[in-house]
Amino acid sequence: MKYNTLLSAFFLFFCMQIFGQVYTEKIVGAKNQELKDSLKVEEYPYALPIWGQKVAQKGYKLPYSAGLSVNYFWQDSEITIKDLQVGFNNGPLYNLDEIVRFDKSSVEAGAITIRPDIWLLPFLNVYGIFGKAKPTTKINAGIWIPDADNNWSQIASFSTKANFDATTFGFGLTPTIGIGGGWLALDMNMSWSDVSALDKPAFSYIFGPRLGKTFKLRKPDKNIAVWVGGFRVHIEGNTQGNIALSDVLNLDGAQEKVDNGIGKVAENQTKVDNWWDGLTAAEQKNPANVAKHNTANRALESAGTFLTTLDGALSTAGSSTVQYSLQKAPKDMWNFIVGTQFQYSKHIMFRLEAGFLGTRTQYLAGLQYRFGL
Repeated sequence: MKYNTLLSAFFLFFCMQIFGQVYTEKIVGAKNQELKDSLKVEEYPYALPIWGQKVAQKGYKLPYSAGLSVNYFWQDSEITIKDLQVGFNNGPLYNLDEIVRFDKSSVEAGAITIRPDIWLLPFLNVYGIFGKAKPTTKINAGIWIPDADNNWSQIASFSTKANFDATTFGFGLTPTIGIGGGWLALDMNMSWSDVSALDKPAFSYIFGPRLGKTFKLRKPDKNIAVWVGGFRVHIEGNTQGNIALSDVLNLDGAQEKVDNGIGKVAENQTKVDNWWDGLTAAEQKNPANVAKHNTANRALESAGTFLTTLDGALSTAGSSTVQYSLQKAPKDMWNFIVGTQFQYSKHIMFRLEAGFLGTRTQYLAGLQYRFGL
């Protein structure tokens, strides 16, 4: 039974790393004295950033105040799932947290984003995020039930891969410090991804500290920057939605698998009942036996009720719907990143970045154009 296709519609873990690698640079060194002196008397021609004229006259070289970036971002991240509840045809939701176990579930996403930005202050960049993504959820899980000895066994396993379309919007800010070609940037953004399978857009918050250095090339305004840093993701945990049963179940062989599952539940319930009835009155009062009996009955009842309800929904699969609720989170909130950017001119920059370690892998490639505002 591939009822886990349902789970693939439950959540989107799509986090876009959007960061403009330019900064306000302090001109230092004797060989740069002529440039520093020229900045002190030069009239700053743009309205932004605020205090741009004063900062430029103090010997800081400002980037163009506005920019537009186009980025491609790809990410594959493992997630954890708990508090899973499922219902059919707007009936009651059944808590499956005790009987469903997930094994290496993940979300993969590829996205194209556009990021307009401005330098509001010489040390503060603010930006917007607009993107289209194709997230893919990959689920591996099983239904587990106990026997009379409290040994749990899997009665059904499932794995699935489902693709979706998503639209993302958001905003962010990046405080920076630049000193003689080195810099520290603290990127932060919030975004919402609208997916048809979810009741409301999925929220994510990203924090990305980076520490780097820029190496000037022979030609004016050309340079290469390199950096290392971290990437921290927080996503809104609660997810609820409603989806057609035919979109989440592979109906081929589903009825047979449900019937087999119901049979295994009944078989284990008989074993538990026989074990309990075979105990003496004193043994039935033993707290350990009581706990074992209650746990087995609760899990078997949960599995039996869910499978029986699913069995009924399969009889009208063409018109049946599935309602769901769960809590999701990234398996690891942090991973390590390295990146580089080639500045062809003050107008044009090319960027590459990779993230790894932990349970998340990501890559970004971007093109940025800057202009005065």
